[in-house]
Amino acid sequence: MASAPEDPVLQRYFKGHKAAITSADFSPDGKQLATGSWDTFLMLWSFKPQARAFRYVGHKDVVTSVQFSPLGNLLASASRDRTVRLWIPDKRGKSSEFKAHTAPVRSVDFSADGQFLATASEDKSIKVWNMYRQRFLYSLYRHTHWVRCAKFSPDGRLIVSCSEDKTIKIWDTTNKQCVNNFSDFVGFANFVDFNPNGTCIASAGSDHTVKIWDIRVNKLLQHYQVHSGGVNCVSFHPSGNYLITASSDGMLKILDLLEGRLIYTLQGHTGPVFTVTFSKGGELFTSGGADAQVLLWRTNFDELNCKDVIKRNLKRLHFDSPPHLLDIYPRTPHPQEGKIETVEINPKLDVVDLQTSTPPVVDILSFDSTTVRGPLTAVASPVAEHRLRTRRLSGHGSRAQPLRACGILPDRGTNPRPLHRQADSQPLRHQGSPCKAFDFSLESEPEPCWTTETTVHTLPDKGEEICGYFLNPSLMSSECSPTTLKKKTEEMSDLPSENQRSIPLAVTDALEHIMEQLNVLTQTVSILEQRLTLTEDKLKDCLENQQRLFNAIQQKS
Repeated sequence: MASAPEDPVLQRYFKGHKAAITSADFSPDGKQLATGSWDTFLMLWSFKPQARAFRYVGHKDVVTSVQFSPLGNLLASASRDRTVRLWIPDKRGKSSEFKAHTAPVRSVDFSADGQFLATASEDKSIKVWNMYRQRFLYSLYRHTHWVRCAKFSPDGRLIVSCSEDKTIKIWDTTNKQCVNNFSDFVGFANFVDFNPNGTCIASAGSDHTVKIWDIRVNKLLQHYQVHSGGVNCVSFHPSGNYLITASSDGMLKILDLLEGRLIYTLQGHTGPVFTVTFSKGGELFTSGGADAQVLLWRTNFDELNCKDVIKRNLKRLHFDSPPHLLDIYPRTPHPQEGKIETVEINPKLDVVDLQTSTPPVVDILSFDSTTVRGPLTAVASPVAEHRLRTRRLSGHGSRAQPLRACGILPDRGTNPRPLHRQADSQPLRHQGSPCKAFDFSLESEPEPCWTTETTVHTLPDKGEEICGYFLNPSLMSSECSPTTLKKKTEEMSDLPSENQRSIPLAVTDALEHIMEQLNVLTQTVSILEQRLTLTEDKLKDCLENQQRLFNAIQQKS
């Protein structure tokens, strides 16, 4: 007989935000956690012992959503200040700014391949951006009220969105049309997301309900009413067998979707819980709420189940097909049978604290980044859009000058060196010479340049001032010595101008056309491979049937 699964455990908690937590996301490698808050800050937490936390300052209003790109090299954030920012998740915190919405932005979501970004806003629209070509693509308009959330399907072919117009819509990203509509709601959906295989969606309702829909047959599969307050967020376990929910009643609920029942109730927050999400591997999940705390939980309950199933099946000659979500018939809310396991944890007492719960925080201020504008907010003068904008920080003397650079991403081969400042708290300005150019533009508008000024609060130390940095020579290799940096700075002034480096428009159009043709060829080859596989399977069946007939004839004769 298999033993019972272990209970989830509160592993540690983070304190650093000054107001309610609105969103959280794990990095793809599971070593970092990003959180957004009503305090307008974006924070990056590391799970390494004694590691510092980074606080990114750039948004002017509530940060409503955060998400890592699939490669983990970018971090997107949405805000009520009507902007979306792309951050480089390091101690310099460079960011680029997207401006296309005319109202607060409620969510951001990367496609699984990282090529596209979807943003949902209270201007009733969903906008899609191309990360590879660095351009705004298109808008989706069919909602009649604020759009609260928009998510890509795992294969990137569909987008699901929910709105305060009490509908959930499914969009085809190829023809940019709404292909399905769900409206079976008393209230509206606060959050919606696809399950890992992309066949179902889960919605978190303001009417206290959680609903699971099969988008292939347009049917309601499961309907849960386990909360006493509005449900603010849901997250699928990577296996697709479990769903965790966060509610304004202060509870987290874990649902077993295969058995169709509630298995855990977790209480750790004081006040409403606004966000919850599993890590990419499913071994951890995190939650955040109105108490400004970020709780990190270890899942546990899924690991033992998997081991027991494997042990049982290894002793069998024939394997049953694995259970699937579609094996469960649509159901209405029903009383739970048997004992419901409830885990109530006081985060200040029952915490397995692997490191300090309040790590030191480094404030990173990002100003005047790349501005990508959509068609609704085009500037009046193209010249003004080309103008490099700088902002002066207090603390510098009259001799300090702002450094200018076109949008910069760190080179993967670059090893960042520790930065130090003098005791008078002078801000550090970074030119980013060992970095790659990175900018965003629209087809309808000229490509704007940008400048970024960063202030990093670290320990005071003595060093030489180079380009606004105060660098400690003892911490630098010969390749990054102050003399070498001066030479590299002088060499940069000899680089060709932007006009000399620009690629002719005809060449760019030709390359884009080639890329489109290659995409078509790739899709064609994929279809041919699928058809070839089907043909091979049919041929194999024919040969097997022929062999059976031959054997039967031989036995009769």
